[in-house]
Amino acid sequence: MRNSKFSYTTESLQKTVEKILALAKEGHATSCDAEASEGFGQNVTVRNGAVETIEHNRDKGIGVTVYVGDKKGHASTSDFSDNAVRDTVAAALSIAKLTASDDCSGLAEKELLAKDVHDLDLYYPWEISVEEAIELAKECEAAAFATDPRISNSEGASVAVHESQFVYGNSLGFIGGYPLSRHAVSCAVIAGKGENMQRDDWWSDVRDSADIGSIALIGRTAGERCVRRLDARKIETVQVPVLYEAPVAASLLSHFVAAASGGSLYRKSSFLLDALGTKIFSSLVTIKEFPHLPKGLASCAFDDEGVATHDRTIVNAGVLQGYFLSSYSARKLGMKTTGNAGGNHNLIIETSGESYSELLRQMDRGFVVTELLGSGTNMVTGDYSRGAMGFWVERGEIQYPVHEVTVAGNLREMFQGIVGIGNDVLVRGSKQCGSILINRMTVAGD
Repeated sequence: MRNSKFSYTTESLQKTVEKILALAKEGHATSCDAEASEGFGQNVTVRNGAVETIEHNRDKGIGVTVYVGDKKGHASTSDFSDNAVRDTVAAALSIAKLTASDDCSGLAEKELLAKDVHDLDLYYPWEISVEEAIELAKECEAAAFATDPRISNSEGASVAVHESQFVYGNSLGFIGGYPLSRHAVSCAVIAGKGENMQRDDWWSDVRDSADIGSIALIGRTAGERCVRRLDARKIETVQVPVLYEAPVAASLLSHFVAAASGGSLYRKSSFLLDALGTKIFSSLVTIKEFPHLPKGLASCAFDDEGVATHDRTIVNAGVLQGYFLSSYSARKLGMKTTGNAGGNHNLIIETSGESYSELLRQMDRGFVVTELLGSGTNMVTGDYSRGAMGFWVERGEIQYPVHEVTVAGNLREMFQGIVGIGNDVLVRGSKQCGSILINRMTVAGD
């Protein structure tokens, strides 16, 4: 352990999990899994040069799931005392006796559990005081204000620090866990006055604070992005190519993951039902999953069920090669878990090689999306309609900012219509991609 700020050692969390498994067995559970975790952090926000909030958090928790035959019960607590642990296991057993049988429930298959848990370089404590965090936030916000005199207000600059650790175990003999860190610096500002006001933001989200980069650059980027949106216009309804800028392009991957996830599939609420082995994207698109990337924001040695994770190709030249399945959803579908209980792991869409400016030239005339509003996506049909802001493009160059429009289409057609994937890859969260150009969508304005 690289610092002593945790309240518990990894060994004590492991002993707690082992005790839970033993108590469940004593209570005649057929099988059981449990997790013990704790975390702490601080978040400082500065607004208009003054400290607005200072927040500290520290939490812990135990989650217990027991199976009595095909019946499942779950209970949790934030109390680590012996009596609370016993009561929590008893509560889970009591719940299991009252639930309906489900022959798809149960632990993952033993042979799929992780055997060697490698260090993925996910834990970097950031030894920063509140005073130091305040100064960084002030520096970030000041850099945004200094970008342009038209920046008139701020929603704040924040510095957030978080560390956690967990141990997961089950009655099949698996037990493992490790510490994690996640740190972020962000800034959001407002430009203009009266009816001509716009906002925008920028942020960095990392495991290791050394990877945050220039604090001033984060603020300056937020300021520049905000100012460029001033004097936004409305446009007439048109059908044109649409370029999703990298910060919002990952939302298209999120819709894909939602549609290709086991829960949506076995409930028959996905437009990708029975799509395995079929061409769902344009041939340009290859999407891979890399769970073991060092410092990856979605890296993990095993999923939420202890199943070993592996690199895999999800989409190859447009063809869907795999779903995102937990043990339960896999059984419902008559398939095998993909190690995605808890979500996807570092999903990366390969670039087709063009820069952002090259994609603009390829588009020639159309609309660049820089912000999406609302959630008008029907995962059953794939129909897509979302409020948007961005820029109008003519002759391959940005002409002016646009607001109060809606971008609409169908995800099936949008995926097939991808004609460019930029090399301006933005690493944020569990999905990484550059800007994505779609050959034709409806941009609904006046």
